[in-house]
Amino acid sequence: MTGQQAPGPVRREHRSRDSRGGTGRGGHGWMMIACCVPMLVIAIALVAAHVVSIGFLAVALACTAMMALMMRGMGHGGS
Repeated sequence: MTGQQAPGPVRREHRSRDSRGGTGRGGHGWMMIACCVPMLVIAIALVAAHVVSIGFLAVALACTAMMALMMRGMGHGGS
């Protein structure tokens, strides 16, 4: 035996990058939530025009909340 220790597991940090190449915190999550804004606007407009019931707005809000929970629950390898 030569007295050398075997190398331990290699730890690599994963950092998300924004469009400028820097590290961003939560930028992607906010972008996904922003994609729900048109749906909410359309739902509010349809309810205001009495085309659909208020339940349609409740479904749109539930969809946005579900998207927020999924984005929050995803592990991105950070601390």
